[in-house]
Amino acid sequence: MSSPSSPHPRPGRAERLRAAPARDGDACVWCGRRCVGLVAPTTDHLVPKVKGGPSWVENEVVACRRCNAARGHRSPAEWFAECERRGWEPNLTAVLGALRELDAAIAVRGGQRRARPYLAAQLRRLARAEEQRRAS
Repeated sequence: MSSPSSPHPRPGRAERLRAAPARDGDACVWCGRRCVGLVAPTTDHLVPKVKGGPSWVENEVVACRRCNAARGHRSPAEWFAECERRGWEPNLTAVLGALRELDAAIAVRGGQRRARPYLAAQLRRLARAEEQRRAS
């Protein structure tokens, strides 16, 4: 966690693991399985660290370990399409909400130059998926 004098204190991993389910619910945003008992919850970075994504609550969603591992380096839009192809009902509202929160947090906190183009592309692609869902 950053120092108390920091204008934007960042919660540690354990705090983020509690915050994501409080925002998204206790189900995996990708496959919909409840993350209780033997299905342990993890936090999945929507903008991966290798793409400049920060370890902020706004960049993490609840995912079961299976989905988090299976997604690998696929983008949220690619993994969303794969989840639908598998017959799952991914929580597009939660994924888009977190991405929009991340976009707003970056606007306030600054930085994250490498993450910005990736984030913008994912927001565009998933917004199109949201429009297609509404149209059908």
